[in-house]
Amino acid sequence: MIAKTDGLSLNDKAPEGIKSDGTAYRVLVVDDSMFIAKQLGQIFTSEGFEVVGTAGDGAQGVDKYKELYPNIDLVTMDITMPVMDGVSALEKILEFDKAANVIMVSALGKEDVVKKSLLMGAKSYIVKPLDRKKVLERVVSVLKR
Repeated sequence: MIAKTDGLSLNDKAPEGIKSDGTAYRVLVVDDSMFIAKQLGQIFTSEGFEVVGTAGDGAQGVDKYKELYPNIDLVTMDITMPVMDGVSALEKILEFDKAANVIMVSALGKEDVVKKSLLMGAKSYIVKPLDRKKVLERVVSVLKR
């Protein structure tokens, strides 16, 4: 890890994943695609976020959220997954914690499901294929509200 005093900063702005108190935002990634989960993890860790857990389906995601609560700041939730889909998992998480920050992750062509999720209480959405800049913009806009 490079400390600020090393003078080896790629850019002078603070990492997006660090709160004003110096601690990292904690993220749970729920996606049945290992590739997408890994990609999101890399995007988050590169900006100082702490990925505190991953889950491969909605049911695991709900269980993991309850296990980590209240030490969790954000969930990225895939929509189409086995066992329990992302919309059902969103509903269960919001029943448990009305203030949960959940961002839906969707493939193109799922606009109706994304709209339903937002009406249910999801804070935002990210469209696949993932664009690093857009992912960070959406995440930061939700966390800094």
